[in-house]
Amino acid sequence: MNTELSWMLEGALEVPGARHAILVSADGLLMARSKDVDKDHADTVAAAMSGMQSLSRTVAGFSGGAAMQWRQTVVEFDGGWVFLISAGEGAYLAVSASPSVDMADITFRMQQLVAQLGKALTTPPRENTGTQA
Repeated sequence: MNTELSWMLEGALEVPGARHAILVSADGLLMARSKDVDKDHADTVAAAMSGMQSLSRTVAGFSGGAAMQWRQTVVEFDGGWVFLISAGEGAYLAVSASPSVDMADITFRMQQLVAQLGKALTTPPRENTGTQA
């Protein structure tokens, strides 16, 4: 896990009501987490977020056509929200927030963070090197 990226994720939490942030690889591995997220819980959420973006991409055509591109997924719970956006090639940023969070502010801040981090958030796809562990 990249501690520099973990520190940078704290910027997404500057919006009132934002709770936690994690950075996830496309294959569901935790890349970074904000300081108040337990490592084991963050690992579980990272795997779930990878699945969530995959499901969201799969149903894109349901929103109006086969050529629709996934941009973000927002899930509402009794106790708050989870926002998931692309953070570069093969990476996703997930942020949880309270029910009172300003949705426009949190998504804007997430986009700003992704823009600031740029290539640092890019994750190359896994490759099979042919070696056995």
